[in-house]
Amino acid sequence: MAYHAKRTKGTAGQPLFLTFHGTGGTEDQFHGFAQQLRPSAHITSPRGDVSEHGALRFFKRTGEGVYDMADLAVRTEAMAAFIAAEQAAVGASRTMALGYSNGANILAAVALEHPDLVDDMVLLHPLIPWKPTRQPGLAGRRILITAGERDPICPAPMTTAFAEYLQGQGAEVTLHWHPGGHEIAQSEIDAVAGFVGS
Repeated sequence: MAYHAKRTKGTAGQPLFLTFHGTGGTEDQFHGFAQQLRPSAHITSPRGDVSEHGALRFFKRTGEGVYDMADLAVRTEAMAAFIAAEQAAVGASRTMALGYSNGANILAAVALEHPDLVDDMVLLHPLIPWKPTRQPGLAGRRILITAGERDPICPAPMTTAFAEYLQGQGAEVTLHWHPGGHEIAQSEIDAVAGFVGS
């Protein structure tokens, strides 16, 4: 499965930085942000190839928070192959990734199945509505989760449960809350900048 993607070539030896847009976004949503955060990195931003009434996504769903798990499984494997190909193309020894909402969900799904692919992850408002199985390969991975305390799409208890799951697998998890909903707040941007720059 080939993805249309925006790419910015970085400096040799620098990390690969992947960005994944939210529902209705495009490959441009976070590409420039990643360039600002890590100007020398190789940046790749794929475009979701699922259309939900014209809004681009990375996998199908049957309702808000109700995923087509069979489709998610297929597209998780496709995205994992895409990431591996991008790593090989730029010769990256380290990979970081940022995803928002649906983009965070496909990134998390890849990490749950292929924890060796991405070293540092930023998950903006993820929603994992199933109970993941043990994944010891997540040990030592750096993960920043940001969320809104009153997010109607990603309920706070589910965000907390996912963060606790990741911690239970040995991941180094930072959880940042803002008092609002599903929108990205300035405090999240600051948290991301601090995380990616560290």
